[in-house]
Amino acid sequence: GRCWKQEFAYADYMGFVLTLNEGVKGKKLTCEYKVSETIEKLLVLLGTLDRWIDETPPADQPSRFGNKAFRTWYAKLDQVSTEDKAAAAPEIAVYLKESVGNSTRIDYGTGHEAAFAIFLCCLCKIGALTVDDQLAIIFKVFDRYLEVMRKLQKTYRMEPAGSQGVWGLDDFQFLPFIWGSAQFIDHPTLEPRHFVDEKVVNENHKDYMFLECIKFINEMKTGPFAEHSNQLWNISAVPTWSKVNQGLVRMYKAECLEKFPVIQHFKFGSLLSIQAVKP
Repeated sequence: GRCWKQEFAYADYMGFVLTLNEGVKGKKLTCEYKVSETIEKLLVLLGTLDRWIDETPPADQPSRFGNKAFRTWYAKLDQVSTEDKAAAAPEIAVYLKESVGNSTRIDYGTGHEAAFAIFLCCLCKIGALTVDDQLAIIFKVFDRYLEVMRKLQKTYRMEPAGSQGVWGLDDFQFLPFIWGSAQFIDHPTLEPRHFVDEKVVNENHKDYMFLECIKFINEMKTGPFAEHSNQLWNISAVPTWSKVNQGLVRMYKAECLEKFPVIQHFKFGSLLSIQAVKP
């Protein structure tokens, strides 16, 4: 298809990511915010996905990675109710199904993560979510989504999709590093150099999405941090969080939406119209 970058869908999506980025600046996960009915419904939905993992233990198989029980779990997604305004039209539900990994390859990557963000963006477009929901979208819904994804990745030993190995930012996620770095902007004491300190991570991860990501990496990987997560190690040397945030936004635009063919197989409904942007 035509270059995605020139289309409304790209502008919509990046606009959504950046609006949320502004909204969470300097705020903790534990801060006060409004929780609407749609947010509650989305949390129930994610809770169901979580429960299904408990009900679908990994299969006994010779290969360590890509546990086939993931396919059994994935097949249950067809039961997700689309009558709900939360799941909205079938064309929005499609993104939800795209957002949990690939059942053939049993992998997960930033393209799946982008599908979940597009799912939320669509809910904003149809008015199911509003400007008042901004903080809850990230701190409640997206954070819960990440919890479920980590459980999937761990339980079924999912492969990273389109991973650049040690040179990628992370095997699976990108957005929580962007929004998570925004949370730290103007923090009185914690600087980028602190996130490689396990004590800091363990004491503060409940307030900061970025540190939740680091905690998961520390649990999943062995060996020196500088070796298994070289990009993040480099980022820890950046002097300020706002510089980290700007750099990650630039990186995200370049890597996820230019280099990777992640978005091309998405089925855009009438919501994110694919028309070339007028010059």
